[in-house]
Amino acid sequence: MKLLDIPFLAELAALRRDIHAHPELAFHEQRTADIVARELERYGLEVHRGLARTGVVGLLRAGSGRRMIGLRADMDALPLNELNEFPHHSKHPGRMHACGHDGHTALLLGAARYLAEHPDFDGTVAFIFQPAEEAEGGAAVMIEDGLFEKFPVESVYGLHNWPGIPVGEMAIMPGPVMAGTCGFEVTVRGHGCHAAMPHQGVDTIVAASHLVQALQTVTARNLHPCESAVVSVTQFHSGSAWNIIPEEAVLRGTIRSFKPEVQELVERSIERLCSGVASAYGAQIGVSFEHRYPPTVNTAPETEACRRAARGFLGEDKVQIDALPSMGAEDFAYMLREKPGCYVWLGNGPGTGGCTLHNPHYDFNDDALPVGITYWVRLVEQLLGR
Repeated sequence: MKLLDIPFLAELAALRRDIHAHPELAFHEQRTADIVARELERYGLEVHRGLARTGVVGLLRAGSGRRMIGLRADMDALPLNELNEFPHHSKHPGRMHACGHDGHTALLLGAARYLAEHPDFDGTVAFIFQPAEEAEGGAAVMIEDGLFEKFPVESVYGLHNWPGIPVGEMAIMPGPVMAGTCGFEVTVRGHGCHAAMPHQGVDTIVAASHLVQALQTVTARNLHPCESAVVSVTQFHSGSAWNIIPEEAVLRGTIRSFKPEVQELVERSIERLCSGVASAYGAQIGVSFEHRYPPTVNTAPETEACRRAARGFLGEDKVQIDALPSMGAEDFAYMLREKPGCYVWLGNGPGTGGCTLHNPHYDFNDDALPVGITYWVRLVEQLLGR
């Protein structure tokens, strides 16, 4: 690897660990945003605040070029109790940086500092620090608040640390890289009765249980085998007593897919199953869908630019180009619907000991800091070369 010489790495790692110890949930990242704004101002950047409430954008200009690109990091934590015992563990019960957004924030700050000290490019870089990635769609809110009108970038780039990929490697793929997500809720209404006299009612538990099983056929027997989707039932709520067949049961779950037409097919299949089960058991069944993040889709020219930047310092064999996309979702998708760009995965190590995303034992690997900073710097220098 040909990593940059970064003399402030220890300082940056300490900053990352401080953010980890003080996690903040979606749209409440006030302390984190204050740190980001303070650091950007210290580096000499022009700082803008207020988009999506706690968002921060730092502008760094060099040369006389009029082109502008955007680099994005997310700042929010998860509502999770941390089980780590190292000194920088979360000081706030029920909140944890279990997805590495503390590391993403530190990486982008490090890149801003290095580029401010070594402005070997011609144009403007917008460093976008986004709130509320975890399920709240902070990217969409920043866009609604005028992100790309105020900062008219020609392309936008993001990254995520990835347990399972070794430190010093990256995965950069064109096309869909993260799935779109949709929540669903199924309400099964029957006729409550004494559990000892089931013939007097319509059993919602039996009907809902059959529906849970039937939903497993949606992808297996409706999609083309080369297409991808996931339907998972994650909640089953019904009843309050051991001797009463309840009047109602509620199922909730998630759908993941990469294409709008696949999403549409899955929804129609679920509706058809609900109708059939309702008829078979004499129940009334209603289903509703809540569309959340769209698929994260990388554009081909920008993906190739990111590959060139990564290969230039990692070597060709350390840049994966054929990794399978993830069924996880990412609200950077909203930015990629507005602008061309690319979302890449940065190796975080093997993920042993529970160090996987959204796990209470997770921690961002500080060994990845120089890799991520070098990537950001080389990408800027390539895209905005003098």
